[in-house]
Amino acid sequence: MEDRYSRQELFSPIGIEGQKLIGKKHVLLIGAGALGTGNAEALVRAGVGKITIVDRDYVEESNLQRQQLYSEQDAIKRLPKAIAAKYRLEQINRFVSIEAKVLDAAYADLLSIAEEADLIIDATDNYDTRLVINDVAQKLALPWIYGACVGSYGMTFTILPGKTPCINCLWDKVPSAGGQTCDTAGIISAAVGMVVSYQVADALKILVEDLNSLSGKLTTFDLWRNTHSSIGVGKLKKSSCPSCGESPTYPYLSSEHTLKTAVLCGRDTIQIRPAEKKRVNLDDLHTIFSTQGLPVQYNPFLLSVEIDAKRMVIFQDGRVLIHGTSDMIEAKKTYHRVFS
Repeated sequence: MEDRYSRQELFSPIGIEGQKLIGKKHVLLIGAGALGTGNAEALVRAGVGKITIVDRDYVEESNLQRQQLYSEQDAIKRLPKAIAAKYRLEQINRFVSIEAKVLDAAYADLLSIAEEADLIIDATDNYDTRLVINDVAQKLALPWIYGACVGSYGMTFTILPGKTPCINCLWDKVPSAGGQTCDTAGIISAAVGMVVSYQVADALKILVEDLNSLSGKLTTFDLWRNTHSSIGVGKLKKSSCPSCGESPTYPYLSSEHTLKTAVLCGRDTIQIRPAEKKRVNLDDLHTIFSTQGLPVQYNPFLLSVEIDAKRMVIFQDGRVLIHGTSDMIEAKKTYHRVFS
């Protein structure tokens, strides 16, 4: 398929040589929701050599409005997002190597996975994971691209270790959406598309090694209120920053900052992750729950069961999502009914 990238090669900042570079690069994408699917599809169509997708969640009907890789069948089957994304992306470009990892983005896993990457793209929905990504990127000297959106508001910033301030430097200064999430304030797909456009453009600049074309600015916008700003933040880089300063300690690469229990982004859902990794036999659980007459649905990647007036979703790696509560104690009681 010699013409596949011809229009991209005609764009002089990329050209034939730039396309060759893109085809040799490995992008690590954290999150396979709205931003993740947009970034993944654009980069796979652009011919990136390899993309690794890390995501802890599965496809639900409410995702279909803005998460462009997924179908109604994916939601009905409750496929893990990383798996569903891999299936779809392989149909788009068979020449790209696509690796799917269904797991929570804990620091030990990310460090190991990121060692082989050339770029990290943030498509997550929580600050804790972003701070882990930030420390991983600083420790490995990998560029990464931050992105976030809610409602009609979006924000993006590209971080180059050793050159730009990191997220830890900026944290108190970064404009926010007032603590809102997609589940509390909603979101329009146009805001997603805008953030994805900025992220993918900067990703291509990095992949073709044209770092001088990066703006170095924090970009924010609100499409509904017709506002847009790009803020120079270079002076906010701190020599004392524990993540990127003169004597970094990478504070978020420790068990102290590894959440074992977490409330998920306004979804009335608790995630519980066992302290030690363990592989769960979903076949055995399916048999047990079915014998007990509990409503159960299951596929090779996860099992969903109705228990204690809640829906428990169990992944192969031992992670559990308990839907129907934001109470940690209540969620743990339900968890321990199955895993005592």
